[in-house]
Amino acid sequence: MRKTYFVSFLILILVFFAASCNNNISGNVVEEISETEVVKDMAGREVYIPEKIERIVGIEAGALRLITYLDALDMVAGIEEVELQEGRPYGFAHPEIKEKPLIGPIHGGDAELILAQNPDLIFWTYTDAGKADELQERTGIPVIVLDYGDIDDQKETFYASLRLLGKVLGREKRSESVIQFFEDIIYELDERTKNNAFDGNVYIGGVANRGAHGFASTEPDYSAFRFLNVNNAASGIELEHAFIDPEQIITWNPDIIFIDESGYELVMNDLKNESAFYNTLDAVKQGEVYAVMPYNAYTTNYATVLANSYYIGVVLYPEQFSDIFPDEKADEIYKFLLGKPVYNEMKKMYGGFRKVTI
Repeated sequence: MRKTYFVSFLILILVFFAASCNNNISGNVVEEISETEVVKDMAGREVYIPEKIERIVGIEAGALRLITYLDALDMVAGIEEVELQEGRPYGFAHPEIKEKPLIGPIHGGDAELILAQNPDLIFWTYTDAGKADELQERTGIPVIVLDYGDIDDQKETFYASLRLLGKVLGREKRSESVIQFFEDIIYELDERTKNNAFDGNVYIGGVANRGAHGFASTEPDYSAFRFLNVNNAASGIELEHAFIDPEQIITWNPDIIFIDESGYELVMNDLKNESAFYNTLDAVKQGEVYAVMPYNAYTTNYATVLANSYYIGVVLYPEQFSDIFPDEKADEIYKFLLGKPVYNEMKKMYGGFRKVTI
């Protein structure tokens, strides 16, 4: 009889122990679920993200630049191979990023290499919901889509991505500071020029677009010209990027010409080519040709767009910009957005702000 009671007692203990274990397991699961948050990304996807984020990667054009703006490079677990190339301001400001493990080639990396670095989150620009879902399923890592936008017509999209990035990484204050920085500069450029707009038209040649190009390569909606209330000779063309017929450029006969230094050598060859008749342009004959820094490398470098805007302002509006020293202003912009002044590195590689002799 005592043996029967003893066995029953043991069974009760085991049942109680098992129930306790199950409760602990359930508690862990509940705790794990509670340590996640749902955010809506720029593709409209609901993404479950961990409460604690320590390691991230940014893939596709501009992703690492946005992370740099939010001063979060210390969280980056790996980089695409394209980031090993020289020439981008954030690369000059943070050469240590080149020591990060590689997560695959340009435009999206490699799923297995990304997984090997065990990031908590993946940020992806220039993609869609379907591709993001596919990468998330392949890696088991949450993927957040960002929209790079721009800083004129789509600046609210750009700001929304900064705010999303700031919220996810716990850098809301920094994201708002970056947004205000852009707003203040764009407002200032407009205030300096709106009541005394440049009387003439301007043209920029040599604009990069998936590689270097010559004088015919331009951007009809060049942001710096818009900020400065300047008439862009190519503004009537409804394309983000355009190659202009030489005869059309001669017909426009811009008063001032700017050269994007990404295509500097190609542009100089074009301007010196007598058969192209560019030497008939008034700006060329009168020596009104100026160089600005390249702004288009693995999508738009917004810091350089702002820096170029001040230099162009000095050229076109000497009185309104008499207090501006373009190299110092460029470093002020780079330091705020990237953490370090890098104008000298940009100048050494590309030539910097300068008047050009044909």
